[in-house]
Amino acid sequence: MRQRIAVVGSGPGGLAFARVLHRHGCSATVLERDPAPDARPPGGTLDLHQGLGQLALEKAGLLAEFQALSRPEGQAMRILDTDGTVLRDWRPRPGERANPEIDRGQLRDLLLGTLDVQWGRGVTRVVPGTPDGVLVHFADGRQETFDLVVGADGAWSRVRPAVSPATPHYTGVTSVETSLDDVDTRHPGLARLTGDGSVAVYGANRSLVAQRNSGGHVKVYARFRAPLDWHTGLDPADAEAVRASLLALFDGWAEPVLDLLRHGTAFVHRPLYVLPVSHTWTHVPGVTLLGDAAHLMPPLGAGANLAMLEGAELAESIAAGPDDPDEAVRAFEETMWARAGRWAQITTAGLERLVSPDPAEALAVFDRVQPS
Repeated sequence: MRQRIAVVGSGPGGLAFARVLHRHGCSATVLERDPAPDARPPGGTLDLHQGLGQLALEKAGLLAEFQALSRPEGQAMRILDTDGTVLRDWRPRPGERANPEIDRGQLRDLLLGTLDVQWGRGVTRVVPGTPDGVLVHFADGRQETFDLVVGADGAWSRVRPAVSPATPHYTGVTSVETSLDDVDTRHPGLARLTGDGSVAVYGANRSLVAQRNSGGHVKVYARFRAPLDWHTGLDPADAEAVRASLLALFDGWAEPVLDLLRHGTAFVHRPLYVLPVSHTWTHVPGVTLLGDAAHLMPPLGAGANLAMLEGAELAESIAAGPDDPDEAVRAFEETMWARAGRWAQITTAGLERLVSPDPAEALAVFDRVQPS
């Protein structure tokens, strides 16, 4: 009997799962709360690692298309002191494709293809163990049953409570994001500062990172240690008030660096949350998690990569397995927990060092991970 499989969330992990299943002649229904693919900005750029995100795309039969879209030059990384002194200036060698960049929107469109995505279907609750299977409740009051529900719905997953009581906790680090458009024409100095990839400046308990996307777009991230309510009394929608607050926080830094904040458009407040480093759960037949829903960790380049590989591996196991996918899901969870636990330890330690009282800690992280 054909299995009724649903994946909740149309992020990279959920789409990789559905796409690899599709490649093997199976199908999954993608349930997405957004009303359309372009309902909100897709976010910044992603570096897809060999052996992780790129391996997932290979399993999906999309590696060549990814290579045509991706930006190997985006791997470049420059680090400045707060006074503007260049401390490191690393550029990829010709042919270097360890971690090429791709815009999230481009990756989403690549994975989407002709998949069966049900837009505007916000899941509110998942109830396993009913006589007809796993019962999914939707925001519009409707219900539907499936044999397997995969939660790929991110940090605040509505699927997670079906298998685990864990909830994300605040790391003590906040990120405020802004953007620069048409940077090469409108802000050529900042275009040179950012280069082809990223520029990062680290100070005591704070950092500024600018990252080039395609089409002359640059994302800027201000990160700093602060209480969760640091912005009390500050209207997040008041761009000028947020800008003034950030400029005061980074007062004394080099003027070209501060220009990244001065010329930013809107500001988005993103406090950084994580799940416990070794988050596991007792297996629940018919329900599992992947990506941030399973192992939310600091955003240091691992999350989307892990989600995509997990989605691809789970899909392959289900496609190759018996009619009852439960055995494949159990084995998948064990593999995922071990690998994600290692990455959670790495990224948690990385965040501690990248937003540290001693900026030299961040430089040491860079020197350890970049090839010579």
